[in-house]
Amino acid sequence: MSDLFHGRPNIAGHADVAEMRERYARVAGGRQVVAVDGLILLAGLYTAISPWVVHFHAQPDVTVNNLIVGITMAVIGLGLTMAGEKLLRPSWTVAAMGVWLIISPWVVTASHSASAGIIWNNCWIGGVALTLGLAAMAMARSASPSTATK
Repeated sequence: MSDLFHGRPNIAGHADVAEMRERYARVAGGRQVVAVDGLILLAGLYTAISPWVVHFHAQPDVTVNNLIVGITMAVIGLGLTMAGEKLLRPSWTVAAMGVWLIISPWVVTASHSASAGIIWNNCWIGGVALTLGLAAMAMARSASPSTATK
């Protein structure tokens, strides 16, 4: 079998090598975002299991709400850790989910009288998710090519 790479030009002479190196350095240097991505994943997992940890038995609507939001947040966190730069733009959804978690005990409950445990749980998780979403948005903004200096 013949060698397919014999006589092939070296990539060092390619016109876009400098840009590719700069992009690689920006992505590799900005991987402190992995910590934020992992925390988003963990916050999503806790949100999904929190109805059983805090015992939301009296409020099945909040249970379903937290389960759906938690699974969605965990999938976004997993996507952020796996795909990195490709999913940085929709990271604002984590901040929106945080705001939703804060207000959801009053919006979702049928009787509009959620217990203190549900309210405290969702406010804390919502605050953490909002903070992590804003941090991910800030990192996405700093990693975007439009703000990179040449």
